[in-house]
Amino acid sequence: MKILVLHGPNLNMLGKREPGVYGTGSLGDINASLEELARELAVDIDFIQSNHEGVLIDSLHTAVDDYDAVILNPGALTHYSYALRDAVAAIAIPVVEVHISNIHAREDFRRYSVIAPVAAGQISGFGALGYRLALRAVVEMARVPWTEE
Repeated sequence: MKILVLHGPNLNMLGKREPGVYGTGSLGDINASLEELARELAVDIDFIQSNHEGVLIDSLHTAVDDYDAVILNPGALTHYSYALRDAVAAIAIPVVEVHISNIHAREDFRRYSVIAPVAAGQISGFGALGYRLALRAVVEMARVPWTEE
C-alpha cells in the first residue's frame, strides 16, 4: 500500500511561521513522524510540498496511478481553489484533508473549505497529530473498499 502526502502553500515554513497557531515543529518533523508510523503500519509513504497550485493538482491527477490514498493539507488553497477541489473530485482514491489549526475557530474566511465536500474526510485542529490521524484513516479506508456513500 502506498500513501501520498501533499503539503500545500507555506507549509515549508512550519516552525518559523506563526508558531502560536502552527506550533514549533517543522515540516520535516511531521514527515519523520509519518514515516515512523508508516513503517508500523507496513505502508509506503511519499511526500510532496509545493507553494504552487498546479503542482498539487498535477500530483493529484497522477496519484491515482501510483497510490492508494492521499493526505492533503491544501493550506490557504482550502478556502478558494475550485481547481484543487475539482482535482480531488476527479480521482477515485480517498483524499483526507488535514489542517494543523482548527480552521472552524479562526477568521471567517478560513472557516469554509471548498475541498471538504469532495474529500473522504477532514481532520482539523489537532496540530501535527492530525497528520498521524489522517494516515491511520487513509490506511483503513484503503484496506476496505471505499465509496463516497
